[in-house]
Amino acid sequence: MPETLQAPPSDNSDLSDKPHPLIPQPDHPIAFLRGFLERPKEVGSIIPSSRWMERRITRSAEIAKSNLIIELGPGTGGTTKALLQAMAPEARLLAIEINPDFCELLTQTVRDPRLIVHQGSAADIQEALTKHDLTTPNAVLSGIPFSTMPKELGLSILQSVKESLAPGGRFVAYQFRDVVHTLGKQIFGPASIQLELLNMPPMRVYRWDMP
Repeated sequence: MPETLQAPPSDNSDLSDKPHPLIPQPDHPIAFLRGFLERPKEVGSIIPSSRWMERRITRSAEIAKSNLIIELGPGTGGTTKALLQAMAPEARLLAIEINPDFCELLTQTVRDPRLIVHQGSAADIQEALTKHDLTTPNAVLSGIPFSTMPKELGLSILQSVKESLAPGGRFVAYQFRDVVHTLGKQIFGPASIQLELLNMPPMRVYRWDMP
């Protein structure tokens, strides 16, 4: 069935008049590059995901029929806005970001009451859910770079994802290396895999489904 694209809500990405040190223009690649140079182990790429990539991961995670979504590592917010565009009006999005500059940027540039920005580690999902009085998510998405973190931390994050997901929920990770799949098989078993070539670099999209 052909995909129907919807225009984004008018208030999804309003910009504050207050300037931000990371970003000269909305979604400018310089902000992403600067974040990568300052914290290379926390940012998975030097440029944001393409629109084709964003569409693929929102479809793979079935965002349109999810009530609560968690995004791990939203970065400068490009994928965050794509998720908000695909979400139902009553759904909620919890964006967990460890970089305080990216957190501030998200709160300044994305104006949507469905979005909650939480500064913290992806290994502490339950703590974030409790803090914001949220229940179990239907979908968790991750673009954080598992290939640059210690194995123990990667396994801890994946275990945190598994423990937080609702029955029938989905975990979708998009990476250009396969470390997340190697680790994920220890926690979830094998993933279903798609490849998005219209991205720089090309990305693999891994999906795991909870029973």
